[in-house]
Amino acid sequence: MNTTTKNILITGGAGFIGSHVVRRFVKNYPQYRIVNLDKLTYAGNLANLQDIEEADNYSFIRGDITDATFIDELFNTQQFDSVIHLAAESHVDRSISSPLEFVLTNVVGTVNLLNAARRYWSDKLDQCRFYHISTDEVYGTLGETGMFTETTAYDPHSPYSASKASSDHFVRAYHDTYGLPIVISNCSNNYGPNQFPEKLIPLAIHNIRNNRPVPVYGTGENVRDWLYVIDHAIAIDTVFHRAENGKTYNIGGHNEWKNIDLIRLLCKIMDKKLERASGTSEKLITFVKDRAGHDLRYAIDASRIKAELDWAPSLQFEEGLERTVSWYLENETWLNNVTSGDYLNYYEQQYLHR
Repeated sequence: MNTTTKNILITGGAGFIGSHVVRRFVKNYPQYRIVNLDKLTYAGNLANLQDIEEADNYSFIRGDITDATFIDELFNTQQFDSVIHLAAESHVDRSISSPLEFVLTNVVGTVNLLNAARRYWSDKLDQCRFYHISTDEVYGTLGETGMFTETTAYDPHSPYSASKASSDHFVRAYHDTYGLPIVISNCSNNYGPNQFPEKLIPLAIHNIRNNRPVPVYGTGENVRDWLYVIDHAIAIDTVFHRAENGKTYNIGGHNEWKNIDLIRLLCKIMDKKLERASGTSEKLITFVKDRAGHDLRYAIDASRIKAELDWAPSLQFEEGLERTVSWYLENETWLNNVTSGDYLNYYEQQYLHR
C-alpha cells in the first residue's frame, strides 16, 4: 500500500477513541488528508479536537453512515483511498434498551461504507485499505482461565456485541467475496481522557468528585482487560500501516482487573488527589442489580500484534489510571459540559457561526 500521501476517511472521529486516532494521524502525517465523519450523537464531541481543528490537513463533515446515498456521494466527491472505521453505538446498556439503533449503525452503516469502498476502489484496490475497529465482546465470555485469540469462535451475548460481530463478518465477507483490502482489530476496554461519562471509569471519577454513589454491577466480580486509549491509537496507526490485507489483530492492555478492585483502586487515587481521608471514597461504592447477560470475564491474547507488528502497551494500569484521574480533575470544564449537555452546542458555535 502506497503511504506517501493518503486521503483517509475516519468515521466516528469525534468520539472517545476516534478523537485520539484523528489527532495522531493529523499530527504525525501532515502529508495525509484526514476527513473526520461523525454524526455527533451524544457521544461525539468536537471539543475533543480543538487543538487540531485548524490544521491544514484536517476537515470535519457531519453525517450519518446509515444514509447510503450520502455515503456514496461522499466517496464520489472526496475520493478516499482509505477508511478507518470507528463509528459505532457502543454502550451495552443502551443496546439492551434500543437494539435496533445498534443494528442500523453498526451493521447497516458498516455495509454502506463497504459498498461505497467496493464501488469507488474497483480499479485501484492495491492502493486502498478498509480498516474496521471492533471489540473483544464479540467473543463472548471466559471462565477463570483462558484468553481470546484471533481464532476464538464468536459468541456474542448482548445486542451491542451481536451487532459488532455481524459487522466483522460483513467486513471479512467483502474481502473474501469481492477482494476488498481489509484489516480488522478487536480491542479490550479502553480508558483515558475524553471518554463519555456513561462508561465505568469516568462515571466513577465524576461521582466520587461530587460525593455521589458509585454504582457497581452485581458483586463487582466481572473481569475486564483495560487498554489506555493512547496506546490503542498507536496500535491502530501500526495496524493501518503495516498489517497484511485480510488479517485480524487482537489489541489488549495486559491489565485484567475485577470491577470492584478497579473501583477500590480508583477510590484510593481519588482520595489522594482530592486530599481526602483514606477510605472516604470507598464509602460511595453502591452495588446495583447486575446487567442482563453480563459477561463474566474478557481477556485478550495480544501476542500476534507483538510478534508480527512489534506493538505492545506502554502503560501498566496503575500509571494509566493515575494519568486518567489527573486529566479529568484538570479538565473539569470539559466534564461539566459533557454531563450538562452543553458540549452539544460546540458544533453550532464553531462550524455554523463562523
